[in-house]
Amino acid sequence: MMTAAAGHKDEKDPEKDDRSSMSFLEHLDELRKRLIRCALYIFIAFLVCWYFSSRIYHFLEIPVRRAMVEAKRTAGVEVGVSAADRFSVQDLPDNSEMNFTFPTDCNLKLLDADGKEVDSALVTANTTIRVKVKHAADGLAQLVTDTYWLVNSDKVIQPGTVIPPTLYSSIAQQMSPDNRLVVPTVQGAFNLYIKVSFYAAIFFTMPFLLVQAWGFIAPGLYPHEKKYAAPFIMMASVFFLMGCAFAYYIAFPRAANFLLGVATEGNLRPLVTADDYFELIMTIMLGLGLVFEMPTLTFFFARLGLVTPKLLLKVWRYAIVIIFIIAAVLSPTTDIPNMLVFAAPMILLYFLSVGIAWVFHRKRRTEAEAQAENS
Repeated sequence: MMTAAAGHKDEKDPEKDDRSSMSFLEHLDELRKRLIRCALYIFIAFLVCWYFSSRIYHFLEIPVRRAMVEAKRTAGVEVGVSAADRFSVQDLPDNSEMNFTFPTDCNLKLLDADGKEVDSALVTANTTIRVKVKHAADGLAQLVTDTYWLVNSDKVIQPGTVIPPTLYSSIAQQMSPDNRLVVPTVQGAFNLYIKVSFYAAIFFTMPFLLVQAWGFIAPGLYPHEKKYAAPFIMMASVFFLMGCAFAYYIAFPRAANFLLGVATEGNLRPLVTADDYFELIMTIMLGLGLVFEMPTLTFFFARLGLVTPKLLLKVWRYAIVIIFIIAAVLSPTTDIPNMLVFAAPMILLYFLSVGIAWVFHRKRRTEAEAQAENS
């Protein structure tokens, strides 16, 4: 009887390694070792990233600086690259639109249909109007009003009314060639680079962290299931990078263009702090990086027999609702178009996951069943 029991035990031992029967405290000790290794990887990467922290941050701030330039270009404010650059209406293409603020009181000439002066209208200082660039036959550019405009409640300025060239310097004053982000405290730059180095370290060590995560999970799997380690780690790394790249190159620039464009059109100057911007773009990049892991998790669970394509198709309506909730949380704007930019790839990834589940799904088998099937 004891021999039979021993034989029965020997039959089960090959299905899992020795760590699968560890006690709770032994599991905690294994977790501690894995966490220490992860912390060591992150610390080493942190030291390297600290040396390149300024370059990493300059790379991360490119989307918002481009959005600031685009917002000013859309508003018609020429943006240079140094304080020595000078604004010139002559450099702008015909029909370029912009906001123009009068620096002083000004009497605008009101013309009739034949171009003769019939009256004048007093425009007070700090009045902002919409104008556009018009090039004359001789090639010289000038600013003219772009829309009908009521002044002093009794005079209407027609589109095409010329703005006196002596006032163009006001646009140069509105120009901000220095688009650097702001650090409001003395220690702000130091604290910022600490966070940049830390997040960059997590980003670059992600494959190693996934290896440690797999090493902790693997003892609970059958030997034939452990061969999924390489595909899992590779897919997880690739899809995480794809999510971060989508956030950096597509999702965030669209949101930033929208938000800064609203401010510029309202004749407001956004004061973008470096710390707030970094937290925002990190939230979006890491959030979308994790969301893009959907196909990876589906592959893993489908191979284990825990997820089926039938199940995913059955709950697709609920999944769409959850996707839009996640998109609303990740998107820094509340408008529908930008929210769709975040939601659309997640919807595509969900149905891609359905296809992955359909291709790779199989009922979970014990090691004995797997060997019997392969023999």
